[in-house]
Amino acid sequence: MADGHDTPRVDLTTCDLEPIHIIGRIQSFGWLLSFSSDWIINHASLNCSELFGRHAQDLVGLSATEFITGSALHDIRTRLQILGSASTVERIFEIDLVGDGRVYDVAVHVSGRSFVLEIEPHESGRRRDFVTYVRPMIERLRQSPTIEQLCASAARQLRGLTGFDRVMVYRFEGDGAGEVIAESLNGMVDSFKGQHFPASDIPAQARRLYTRNMLRIISDVDDPTVPIHPTVGPNGDPLDLSMSGLRAVSPIHIEYLRNMGIKASMSVSIMRRGKLWGLIACHHYSPLVLSYSVRTAAELFGEFFSYLLEQKETDFSVAKRAESMRLHDEIMARVAAGGALLEAFSEFTESIGHVIPFDGVVGWVDGRFVANGLTPDRAQFASLARFLNTAGSSTVWSTDAIGTVYPAAAEWADKAAGVLALPVSRSPRDYIVLFRAEQVREVKWAGNPEKPVELGPNGIRLTPRKSFEIWREERRGHSRPWTDEEVSAAESLRVTLLEVVLRLADAAHSEREQASRQQDMLIAELNHRVRNILNLIRGLVAQSKDGASSINEFAEIVGSRIHALARAHDQVTRTDWSPSSLYELIRTETAAYASHSIDRVVIDGPDALVAPSAFTTLALVIHELTTNSCKYGALSDMAGTIQITLSRGDDGSLELDWREEGGPPVETPTRRGFGSTIIERTIPHELNGSASVVYPREGLHALFLIPADHVSSFEAPGVPMREVAAEPPAATEVAALLAGGTALVVEDNVIIGMEAEDLLRGFGFSDCRIAGSVNTAMEIIERTQVSFAMLDVNLGRDTSLPVAEELAKRGVPFIFASGYGERSLQAGQFANVPVVTKPYGERDVRAAVGRVLKTRAG
Repeated sequence: MADGHDTPRVDLTTCDLEPIHIIGRIQSFGWLLSFSSDWIINHASLNCSELFGRHAQDLVGLSATEFITGSALHDIRTRLQILGSASTVERIFEIDLVGDGRVYDVAVHVSGRSFVLEIEPHESGRRRDFVTYVRPMIERLRQSPTIEQLCASAARQLRGLTGFDRVMVYRFEGDGAGEVIAESLNGMVDSFKGQHFPASDIPAQARRLYTRNMLRIISDVDDPTVPIHPTVGPNGDPLDLSMSGLRAVSPIHIEYLRNMGIKASMSVSIMRRGKLWGLIACHHYSPLVLSYSVRTAAELFGEFFSYLLEQKETDFSVAKRAESMRLHDEIMARVAAGGALLEAFSEFTESIGHVIPFDGVVGWVDGRFVANGLTPDRAQFASLARFLNTAGSSTVWSTDAIGTVYPAAAEWADKAAGVLALPVSRSPRDYIVLFRAEQVREVKWAGNPEKPVELGPNGIRLTPRKSFEIWREERRGHSRPWTDEEVSAAESLRVTLLEVVLRLADAAHSEREQASRQQDMLIAELNHRVRNILNLIRGLVAQSKDGASSINEFAEIVGSRIHALARAHDQVTRTDWSPSSLYELIRTETAAYASHSIDRVVIDGPDALVAPSAFTTLALVIHELTTNSCKYGALSDMAGTIQITLSRGDDGSLELDWREEGGPPVETPTRRGFGSTIIERTIPHELNGSASVVYPREGLHALFLIPADHVSSFEAPGVPMREVAAEPPAATEVAALLAGGTALVVEDNVIIGMEAEDLLRGFGFSDCRIAGSVNTAMEIIERTQVSFAMLDVNLGRDTSLPVAEELAKRGVPFIFASGYGERSLQAGQFANVPVVTKPYGERDVRAAVGRVLKTRAG
């Protein structure tokens, strides 16, 4: 395969380079003339006597008009006029140069300040229009669906045109070595397909020459070369024959071909975007002279093949880009739907695998490690990520042999050898990294690639290889290479992922801003509600003092009203702040203050679901009606009853009719207390409804109208009053059941803790301990015999659950207290433990203790 073609403008006086650089010689089947701009001959090949009847030295210095006819010069000058560049060769076929009837094929090109004519005898009797040869060949190539089939077809077509024994498509690799990827044979010669040739077989200077001169031919390796005269021009420079088709090649290449047994060869350059992609290399095992028209057709075929190859590769790249765009759209659609970068990682990387095949993939984002397939483990990848931080900045980085640049990869060589890293952030560096497993493969070399160069007799110079026996190399530590299209797709994917990261960052920023605004609104709303509650409590305290005859009575009145509000609030929060049952509200108040008379309170009509905004208002009204009835009305003795009728108005409003009968005789009060004010004015003032209260002797009668915008709906009645839970055990009963031992109160608010202590001491506990933290509670449990505990669920940043677990382990009964209501512990191992909701009273705690004791007894 090697071609030691000569580089231009080499000093021929340097004797040790002369065996390589034989510029001043041409092949013997043609003649060469060099003219200056005034058409005086500067150089001529030594065998010009056959053509012009004169020796080369006799032609130097003469005007071309002395031996070339005027019509021939006219044609030559016309061709010179249309030369495109110094790398262009113009051709003239069947021209009579000397006017004797003999016709020749002429090539003309520019060399420095000279014009070079290359003259060959025309193939007489066989006029060939090379264009008609090339067109059907190209049409056949167009039918090839793949690059591999295109190359195979090109080799077959060119062999049919030229008649060479072997025609190969030879592709250069990144390191300068090459591989025969397609060939066409006459059936009598060996195949070179799949063989690799070292980079030194085609030196760099030869590859540079191939990028300028598209076709090189050797018709007979044993044909003697012919020198030109003189060896240098008027300026002392040798003639640059880079574009010459007749120029002889280096003796090294001749010896190389002889070592292979080749007698004739030709090479056609395959260019892709101005760079040498490969060669169409032709071998023949006997001398083979091709006419200039056939060589011209072969060169033209090579140019068209290069275009088709580039088009096919471009089509492949476009298809890959289309896949990349589909991947981009798929990823962006997932993000638009709210997915994060590493969410649904398997599906996400499966999409990548359709564009860039891999054996393993790792996502490394914000220190989070997610992996699929064959990959290093987390610790190994963390080390690799540090290496990747230094390997490249903000660009895709790839290698098919990670062990050659990162020795630590030997730890996971059994998993991966190829790495393609996509950075998806700048600081900190986050990555999506694709891995490919090692692919052990046998590479067939045409001779040992480790010894392509030897010392020759003239010192350090190339010496052609003498052995072309197949030399097999087992390549380990390499994966299947990442193609240019895959790297390009990875770069597009990197941009997509950066877009994803930016979009997610923007979304997160927007969410933080929205959350901050919502937090500010919640804080403002909470502040507003707290102030309203404080004002309400202050009003309750201020208005309740007139109706109390003692401090204890005053505390009882205020406490009962606050508890009524709390019970209503709990009922609303249990339904997630949705409309709540008026039936249940009445039952709750009756059970709290008239449980002994529960069967004397009758409710008729449909249940009304009242909006949360109106529920606490109604709770205060029902509370006052119930407590007044227990103190002064129908429930103050054992004979009276209360009839409550709910009905729906035509406009969807709620009518509540409260009638008391059978109790002590009633008189119209002479003084309006705070309770009466709540009953008569709250609904009209806060709900824009109406209230009417009269005091006939047989019992109080109150009629309320609540507008429809405060009523969500009317439902079938719920549980009858008589099915409400029974009266909790009395304080003395609780004390007897829990006698002995120590009561433990776990509460981080000291005031609430002291109130709970007073309640438990009222049950008969003489020893009651208060703990404000889990650690303190645990110490008390270890040192003291605790027989009962009351645990606040939330203790600042901690919870009392560890204390509950320890008490459960020891068999100690306990209840929870919580500001979140009973729903806070509806699931888990403590779902059956009673919860008293803050603010709680003595009756609430007794009821909870009663449920605990009932459970233990069961």
